[in-house]
Amino acid sequence: MTDKRVTAAVMVIGDEILSGRTRDSNSHYIAHFLLQIGVETREIRVVPDIEEEIVAALDALRARYDYVFTTGGIGPTHDDITADAVAKAFGVEISEDPRAIALLLERIKPEDLNEARRRMARIPHGAALVANPISKAPGFWIGNVIVMAGVPAIMQAMLDDVAPKLVQGAQILSETIDAPGLPEGAYAAGLTTLAKAYPQVSIGSYPSLRDGKFFNQIVLRGRDAAVIAEAAAKARSMLAELA
Repeated sequence: MTDKRVTAAVMVIGDEILSGRTRDSNSHYIAHFLLQIGVETREIRVVPDIEEEIVAALDALRARYDYVFTTGGIGPTHDDITADAVAKAFGVEISEDPRAIALLLERIKPEDLNEARRRMARIPHGAALVANPISKAPGFWIGNVIVMAGVPAIMQAMLDDVAPKLVQGAQILSETIDAPGLPEGAYAAGLTTLAKAYPQVSIGSYPSLRDGKFFNQIVLRGRDAAVIAEAAAKARSMLAELA
């Protein structure tokens, strides 16, 4: 664990996400998972199955954040091009990895290990494997980029495998304050003043609809429990005066 801020980005790869055919649940899961271990997700991108776009996005994100987590595009079909794009981004060769072949053979008979399935054993040179206890086809980790499957259950198992190896930051604390019956416009100015007074605390207002009516909540996030408590007390006082 470190006292420094540890940041991450999530890159979701796949035309099926952009077309609306498949709902992305992976980025939500990863962001929530990382929050629990003190890693802040600062950006989420969705990119199509186009090599140059994957490479460009990956280069931008890996230069900006401590970790980049990708999901999707490491299966056996022609449009699974993530591994090739990652290899290109890092300027390394890619080929069948004997370690990955051995893992596939734990689940697939040798005579059934056809060319399509062998695609899942193509790993960029220098990458460490990420375990997949469900279907055995591994993900991989190269540099600060962690490449995982798009199937949610498999992605989650892969994330469990890499989590103990991540540099973890101080736990990010949060406090939620209900602001029922008050429109955001009523407390927006006061919240702005509060945010300026506590720059080390992330303060946000989040409206939702409940039973056809707006229900607002103020959420404070930070690493210092005493500072969050002080800011939260002032937020509650402000809401009480407005109510």
